[in-house]
Amino acid sequence: MAELFEYALVRVVPRVERGECMNVGVLLWCQGAGYLDVRCVLDAGRLAALDPFLDLAALRTHLAALHQVCVGGPAAGAAGVMSPGERFRWLTAPRSTVVQTSPVHTGVTADPAAELDRLVALLVDRQGPPAAAAG
Repeated sequence: MAELFEYALVRVVPRVERGECMNVGVLLWCQGAGYLDVRCVLDAGRLAALDPFLDLAALRTHLAALHQVCVGGPAAGAAGVMSPGERFRWLTAPRSTVVQTSPVHTGVTADPAAELDRLVALLVDRQGPPAAAAG
């Protein structure tokens, strides 16, 4: 059965004052399936084009913390004990930091994990040409 889902892009904004960003992941919440997950793909070469001095180790630490909050539990601190929906809202709240999320978008899917994979391939991972549109 198809369920409503919400997602937001995870973006890196190396120099907040410039406003330039690169999509590095997707955060997906499907309440009906009880599914919350995030997938990130870092392309150091593309990020270096935006800011050759970006601290990739610090960025990876920040993305790991984002993932930990998504998973929940005591290791995520106070946010880790929130419900999955509350964690999604907390993670997608606007912020002016190097790692930000896009506005929340919606869709319908029967398989949230496969939808997350599809969105990452479509909106983040640039390993190959875009998939042809279904005709």
